[in-house]
Amino acid sequence: MRIAAVVLALLLALPAAAADWGRYENARYGYGIDVPPGFAGQGESDNGDGQVFSTPTAKLTVYGANVVTGDFEDEVRQSQKYITDDGWTLTYQVSTPNKASYSGVLGARVIYVRMIALCASAQFAAFSLEYSKADLAKFDPVVSHLVQSLTGGGNC
Repeated sequence: MRIAAVVLALLLALPAAAADWGRYENARYGYGIDVPPGFAGQGESDNGDGQVFSTPTAKLTVYGANVVTGDFEDEVRQSQKYITDDGWTLTYQVSTPNKASYSGVLGARVIYVRMIALCASAQFAAFSLEYSKADLAKFDPVVSHLVQSLTGGGNC
């Protein structure tokens, strides 16, 4: 009986927790993403491609860009090269011709990156979330929510 009460309480709390998420819409590239509770926006970038949201221990960077390296999959490989060149070790990667996710570690930090193709793969939208390894379990549902909420048709 206690288990049923706990499950019911969690189910009732989920819509309230989801309501705490904000939403960022990018006019330049035509994408949007939910922003977790507690993450403060630092203001849109000067060129209008995205924004950084942060807490004292985590940083969410959202951005769009034109594909300049050939195709979307080349852009994903280039993005992975940038972080490995910065010292990150890739621990997970999966991609399709239109979506990609990868993560890595650097010391006690974790990074998770998600990229989606826009405008027939002429553009893409992405987010990177950087946080402490100690908060891995706490951020697993946040990452799942971010992945699901990153959407866009692009401004073609």
